[in-house]
Amino acid sequence: MANVLVTGGGRGFGLALVSLLAALPESTISKIIVTTRGNPSENLRKIMEVAGKRIIHIECEVVNAASVKRAAAEIEEKLGGQGLDMLINNIGKMGVNPQGIRTMDADELIQEFNVNVAAAHRVTAALIPLLQLGKLKKIIMVSSSAGSIAWADRYTFSPAYAYKITKAAMNMLAVQYAIEYEKDGFTILTISPGWLKTDMGSEKADLDVDTGAKAVWDLANKADVSYNGKFYNIHVPGWEHNPGVNQYNGLEIPW
Repeated sequence: MANVLVTGGGRGFGLALVSLLAALPESTISKIIVTTRGNPSENLRKIMEVAGKRIIHIECEVVNAASVKRAAAEIEEKLGGQGLDMLINNIGKMGVNPQGIRTMDADELIQEFNVNVAAAHRVTAALIPLLQLGKLKKIIMVSSSAGSIAWADRYTFSPAYAYKITKAAMNMLAVQYAIEYEKDGFTILTISPGWLKTDMGSEKADLDVDTGAKAVWDLANKADVSYNGKFYNIHVPGWEHNPGVNQYNGLEIPW
């Protein structure tokens, strides 16, 4: 039985992931801890009503250090001496600048860095002690293949400059944690969930959000220490040789 925490679980990809976890037997997933900025969304409430006490909602504003600290203390209390087995850091903000990178305001870049990088650090740092008590010791950073420097030419069609820059930085954050906590038996990796049909991804995206959530969970579930410090693509059957921009083949993505 694993205790899993999902940040940003009120909508989009995070909500789909919570729904998937709630459908798994209690013998597989014991507690599902979900953080959102405020009260649970209507859709999250519906899942919580069916799942009962297995889902624990925690209010957490990830860009606020005091809020993260309070949330960590509440999570520790709710776990009642048990450890946290897996943290899925699903944190993301994306703005666009259709007129080119020069029009990207520096303050906008700083705001996205605060959400996509600094917030991921705040949450991870606050929850490391609980993860050290867990059996699995897994941290999944939800990244994006658009944050790959090696693949930058693939995504020139997207004017989401700050998003691409900050996801690249978050990848390095994950690597630094992976190096430091490898000796403690942690598995820390980044996963690109694919281009999903969410408010952020739009209806033009490749995959429905449930497909992305299942693929991320399958990868996170099977990942062992050999995955530590690496960046992975999801695997979606039939998409391995897609002629478009994205191929979902389950392989490592170059940094």
